Amino acid sequence: MLGRTRIPLRLRAPLGVPFRQVYRPISISHALLQEQKKQEALNTTDGAETPKRKPLSRIPIGAVSEANSQKIGSTGTVEFSTWKAVVLFAVVGTVVTFFFKKEKKRLELQKEADQNRGMGKPLVGGPFDLIDTNGEQFTQEKLKDKFTLIYFGFTHCPDICPDELDKLGLMLDELKSKYNIQIQPIFITCDPARDSPAIIKEYLKDFHPDIIGLTGTYDKVKECCKNFRVYFSTPRDVKAGQDYLVDHSIFFYLMDKEGEFIDVLGRQYDASGAVEKIKGHIDAYVPKDQRDKQKNSWYGFLFK
Repeated sequence: MLGRTRIPLRLRAPLGVPFRQVYRPISISHALLQEQKKQEALNTTDGAETPKRKPLSRIPIGAVSEANSQKIGSTGTVEFSTWKAVVLFAVVGTVVTFFFKKEKKRLELQKEADQNRGMGKPLVGGPFDLIDTNGEQFTQEKLKDKFTLIYFGFTHCPDICPDELDKLGLMLDELKSKYNIQIQPIFITCDPARDSPAIIKEYLKDFHPDIIGLTGTYDKVKECCKNFRVYFSTPRDVKAGQDYLVDHSIFFYLMDKEGEFIDVLGRQYDASGAVEKIKGHIDAYVPKDQRDKQKNSWYGFLFK
């Protein structure tokens, strides 16, 4: 029967090196290896798997991945994209700017009309008592409840009056067709000695049919011209058949629905320009009682 002989293993350290320095690293490595095996066995027993390291993302910081963008688009959580917001902002800004510009222009025209009307006694306009081409009385009361354009001239005028009355006809037609605005046009003679109702009626047949012709006695026509600040040079005592020149102002006087002066339109305006000016004043018109309330309100400084 064979026997087993135990041969002892002896470790020898190199010459000059203590044995403990050689044996200690070996024992420590062996202990760490045993500890790692125990830990792996314990994890396997519990059924837990070793967690895997999450790979680093290649998406830059602040960017949106394609999957996320598709998810956002499908769920509809973002209501407006960037271009829609820009368009909306531009539209709102344009509307607000247009409104404020229009309102600013309206206030400027209203202040201009108030300054033209003057305080107390009107600077331009006033009472008058004349007759029309049918011989009926026509006073300033007939200027109320409608906007009126007044022109002073005379039937013997060679060129200026016909040109201005032709322009008046164009203004009336454009106001009606373009803005559906109808105003009352009036022609007042500066030459009452020669311009009788019948002569004025015949003269106005060559112009717009809506024009109303007015005349009167020398004193009443002169007083009317004075109230409207119209230059009046007609001599008082004129013999029959006597020829003379008449100088007069060349303006259209715009009156509001209360018979008060708003603005004067000179020859610097063509027909279209005058129409736009009249349209602006009509849009900016405010009745007198409302104007007084505005001036006495807390925002009255806007109308001073």
